[in-house]
Amino acid sequence: MSTMTKDKAQNTSPKRPEDENLGLGANIAYGLQHVLTMYGGIVAVPLIIGQAAGLSPSDTGVLIAAALFMGGVATLLQTLGLPFFGCQLPLVQGVSFASVSTMIAIVVAGGGLPAVFGAVMASAAIGFLIAPVFSKVIKFLPAVVTGTIITTIGLTLMPVAARWAMGGNSQAADFGSMANIGLAAFTLLLVLVLSKVGVAAISRLSILLALVLGTLFASFVGMADFSAIGEGPIFALPMPFHFGVPTFEIPAIISMLIVVVVILTETTADIIAVGEIVDTKVDSKRIADGLRADMGSSVLAPIFGSFTQSAFAQNVGLVAVTGVKSRYVVAAGGVILVTLGLLPIMGRVIAAVPTAVLAVPDSCFLVPWLPAASVSWPGSSIATT
Repeated sequence: MSTMTKDKAQNTSPKRPEDENLGLGANIAYGLQHVLTMYGGIVAVPLIIGQAAGLSPSDTGVLIAAALFMGGVATLLQTLGLPFFGCQLPLVQGVSFASVSTMIAIVVAGGGLPAVFGAVMASAAIGFLIAPVFSKVIKFLPAVVTGTIITTIGLTLMPVAARWAMGGNSQAADFGSMANIGLAAFTLLLVLVLSKVGVAAISRLSILLALVLGTLFASFVGMADFSAIGEGPIFALPMPFHFGVPTFEIPAIISMLIVVVVILTETTADIIAVGEIVDTKVDSKRIADGLRADMGSSVLAPIFGSFTQSAFAQNVGLVAVTGVKSRYVVAAGGVILVTLGLLPIMGRVIAAVPTAVLAVPDSCFLVPWLPAASVSWPGSSIATT
């Protein structure tokens, strides 16, 4: 009798939506969609820091490869998880844009990249220690507060999308041209059309298909250049301490610690947001595991030439847009990121995608934020996904 009761309990126990495995082919396809969605954001930081540090194109390429490699490692840790590490939710990790201005200030002040890497390691180690305490903040965040935070995250993506739609580089001669804006509008129109065709497989891949078709169109009209794909090595391992051994300067560490607090706040909001979208339980323990994965990967990142890691908000929006909730899809994206970090030629292929095309994923993700946040007002209840 006890055995039957046990079997019945196992059969009726709820399965978490994020644990669904869609199969190898679907995981790779949807994972690639996640990578293309965040690719522009993850390579922007090493490009900016490399320019500020006066690096050569080859060394800047090392920074980009390191960002891709560590983003993939951090994503795998966050989605698949280890004991005490990873929230096991569909969250893509990558270099945090919140740290850019602080890192530039450290470089300009004379510390160089070694001081940046030392500040990242030390501040992330402190963030790792305070993660369990920081995670308790969920008890003080009612739905109306989390909804506001999530909507604000979506709003902050809009200026980035607008800048990319105009060409990305404000110093370029064609920045803000009708050609760039028209290409972005064409790609956005493709997303809208493909998402409404009525075929689930196509609508779920609407972002990826629109990016591919938009890039092909850009190539046809001469707005995409793939001639540099064959230049440079095909395979390259990330070299530890390529830019020198980290140095630890107190002012730099204090400045970066403020950034780490911001990153902890953003990642907490992203974990809450994706939990609402997936419709799964998110408690303080799960948030603490996610924050430890964030900070742990940030401590390791400077060893391979990368910076602070955090969850990418636009990919949380992608989960809401497509309805694909599986964490294994995002884990597949993590494998793709690691591969891109080891195969620079693949990174050069994606780098050839025009910025105006890459602007579309960011611009698509504002609307889902508030409905997905289950905002409750006094006397009423709104809970949609």
